[in-house]
Amino acid sequence: PAKKKDIRDYNDADMARLLEQWEKDDDIEEGDLPEHKRPPAPIDFSKIDPGKPESILKLTKKGKTLMMFVTVSGNPTEKETEEITSLWQGSLFNANYDVQRFIVGSNRAILMLRDGSYAWEIKDFLINQERCADVTLEGQVYPGKGAEESEKVKNKTKPEKAKKKKDGDKKSNSIKEDNRATKQREDL
Repeated sequence: PAKKKDIRDYNDADMARLLEQWEKDDDIEEGDLPEHKRPPAPIDFSKIDPGKPESILKLTKKGKTLMMFVTVSGNPTEKETEEITSLWQGSLFNANYDVQRFIVGSNRAILMLRDGSYAWEIKDFLINQERCADVTLEGQVYPGKGAEESEKVKNKTKPEKAKKKKDGDKKSNSIKEDNRATKQREDL
């Protein structure tokens, strides 16, 4: 049995032990747990469309925080970027999407979503905005309506790779590939 100690004589270690005793029997609801301690949401495989890899990502990101980068077209100042992205955030808020916005450069912003399953719907909204140059989501770059024509053409399709010949001819030099989402995918 511990000695009875006056509360005025408690030091930091005593207070920490007292807090642990209070929290030990306390039932914490699942929603109050930090995201990394919450159990993952069950995935309903019947909703997955094998032709659309985005459907798998939507289900795996449900209930998780997700970040996307947005680039404003032209050469805006940081204040202009703030105003434009604020309008986008307001439009998304009016459509019941919980989005937080952080300006990270003169023409770039990060949008933080509490529920990552809505990210692709938000991406579709953003790339249809006149001043949106591109949206980066899960490593994929999606060109927006405001992207320069040279960027759109460059990222539209990737060149076909030359087929290897049996006699050992050298492979022709191919154009450097980037991670743009609008490129056609090769069959595996």
